[in-house]
Amino acid sequence: MKIKNKVVLITGGASGIGRIMGRRSLEKGAEALIIWDINTDNITKTTDEFSKLGTVLGQRVDVSDTKQIAAAYAAIKERFGRVDLLINCAGIVTGNRYFDQMSEEEIRRTVEINTVAPINVAHAMLGDMVARNEGHICNIASAAGLLANPRMSVYAASKWAVVGWSDSLRVELKERKSNVRITTIAPYFINTGMFDGVKSRWFMPILDPENTSRKILRAIERNHTFMGIPWGYHVVRLLQGIFPTPVFDFLFGQLFGVYHTMDHFTGRK
Repeated sequence: MKIKNKVVLITGGASGIGRIMGRRSLEKGAEALIIWDINTDNITKTTDEFSKLGTVLGQRVDVSDTKQIAAAYAAIKERFGRVDLLINCAGIVTGNRYFDQMSEEEIRRTVEINTVAPINVAHAMLGDMVARNEGHICNIASAAGLLANPRMSVYAASKWAVVGWSDSLRVELKERKSNVRITTIAPYFINTGMFDGVKSRWFMPILDPENTSRKILRAIERNHTFMGIPWGYHVVRLLQGIFPTPVFDFLFGQLFGVYHTMDHFTGRK
C-alpha cells in the first residue's frame, strides 16, 4: 500500500514512534493524518506542528473505551469518508515488578490498552475496509510478544496476544480473498522514553525511533505480513527453537543478559 493520498489513523499518535510515523506519513503525501491519543497537550502540540505538512485531525480517545472509539470513528467517516491505513500503536508498560507484585489495576490496564484496545479499534473499522475491498491495518506488538522476559510478564502476555490475533486476522482475510492487508510489527526496546532505564548489550542495541518508524512504514508500503526489528531478532527466535530451554535461558538470559534488561527500568515519568 502506498501512503500517498491515503487517510492514515494512528493510535498513540501524539508521542513516541506514533508521532514520528504520523509526520512521515504526511511527508509521504498522505491525504490526512488522524491522531488518537489520551494526552490533550501532546495532541495540540502535534496537530499544530504537523498542520504545516498537511491535513491533521487530533482526537482525544481512550482506546480502552468502545463508546469513544465508535464516536470518534463516526466523526472521521463524516469528514473524510474512510480510513485507509490504521496503525495500532498505543501501548503502556506499568513497571518492572515480578508478576505476583503487580496490582490488579496494573494487570487490567495493561491488557486493556495493549491487547483489547487494538482489537476493538480494528473491529470498528475492518467491516468498512472489507466492504471497500481495500485498506491496511498495522499492529505494533513487541519482541516481548515472542520472547519471554522477566519483570514484564503481563506486558509480554499482552503483546503475545496481539501477535496471535493479528496474524490470525491476516489469514482470515487471505482466506476470504480480501485485499485488506495486515502487518504485524515486533520491535525490540525503542528509545522513546517508554522504556527508560532498560539496559541492553551491544549485540541487541536499543532501537532508534526515527529509523524504526521508517522501517515500519516501509513494511506497510511493501505489504509485509510480519517484521521483527532488528532483523537479527529472527535469529534469536531460530535459536530458541533449536536449543533446549535450559541452554537458551543460560545463553541469552544470563550470558548475554537479555533476562536482566528490565532490572533498572524506570519508564516515562
